[in-house]
Amino acid sequence: MQRRSFLKSSAVASAALATGSLAYASGNSAKNPPAEKHNFKLKYAPHFGMFKHSAGEDLLDQLQFMADAGFTAMEDNGMKGRDVAMQDKIASKMANLGMEMGVFVAHTIYWNEPNLTNGDPAKLDEFLEEIKGSVEVAKRVNAKWMTVVPGHVDLKKDLNYQTRNVIEALKKASAILEPHNLTMVLEPLNFYNHPGLFLKEIPQAYMVCQAVASPSCKILDDLYHQQIQEGNLIPNMDMAWDEIGYFQVGDNPGRKEPTTGEINYLNVFKHIHEKGFTGIVGMEHGNSMQGKEGEQAVIEAYANVDKF
Repeated sequence: MQRRSFLKSSAVASAALATGSLAYASGNSAKNPPAEKHNFKLKYAPHFGMFKHSAGEDLLDQLQFMADAGFTAMEDNGMKGRDVAMQDKIASKMANLGMEMGVFVAHTIYWNEPNLTNGDPAKLDEFLEEIKGSVEVAKRVNAKWMTVVPGHVDLKKDLNYQTRNVIEALKKASAILEPHNLTMVLEPLNFYNHPGLFLKEIPQAYMVCQAVASPSCKILDDLYHQQIQEGNLIPNMDMAWDEIGYFQVGDNPGRKEPTTGEINYLNVFKHIHEKGFTGIVGMEHGNSMQGKEGEQAVIEAYANVDKF
C-alpha cells in the first residue's frame, strides 16, 4: 500500500469519496461475519476497504464486520473529505459498536514543496485554518487524534531554521487544539517511499515535540516507516515514549499485515502492552492476499501476534 495513493491532499480525498458508494445500512450484523470474534489485548484499528470483500462496499457494514472480528477501533485517513451526513452515520455506528475513532489526516500534505519548513506566512495560515476545520471534524466523529506531516524540506534554508519554522507552526496549531483536548500526532515518513520530507526519524520528532511542549503535539510512530528509516524500533520507542501518542503498523518489505515480513510484531506488541499503552495501533497497510481469504488472513495474523 502506498500512502501517497490516498493522502495526496484533502481535495483528492474528497473527489474520490464523492464518487464512492456510501449507502447507509442499519443491519446489526455483517453480511459475511468473520470466523470468530477475538479478544485483542491492544486496540488494533483497521481502515475502510480492508474487509470490503467480506462485508461489502457499504462503510457501516464494514464497521460491523470489524467489530464482529473483535476490533475495537478504526482509523480513516480520508475522514475529513467525507460529507457531514456520512461522518455522522459513521460516528453513530461506532458509538453503538463501542469502537474508538483513530486518526484522520488533518491538513493538506505537501509532498513535493515546502510549506511549514520555509516559514511562508500564507502557507502557515492555510495550515492553521485546516487545523481549525479538523477540530470540527474531530468533534463530529469523536476523534482524539489527527495526523500531521510537516511537509517537504526547503533546500534553500539551513535545517535549523527549518526546524524553528516547523516548531513555531506546531505551537500555533497546539494552541488551537488544546482547548478541545485534541492531539495532532506528527508522523515521520521514510526516505525510500517519501524522499525529501522534513520529518523522517523518531529522535527528530521527539526533539520537535519537546520544543513545542504541548499535550496536543505528540508522535505517530509508524513502525513500517521506522523499520526502513532507522530500525532499532524498541529502543527508539523507549527513548521517545513520553512523546508517543499513537502507533501505526505494517510489515516490511511489502507493507502488508504482520507476519508477512521481517518485523517481529509479537515481541513489539508485547513490549507496547507491557509499557501500559492504552491508545490505538493503526493497521495502515494492505492485505497480502486478495479477496475474503486474504481478509481472514489479516484477522488471523493479528490474532497470532496478539498471543503474548
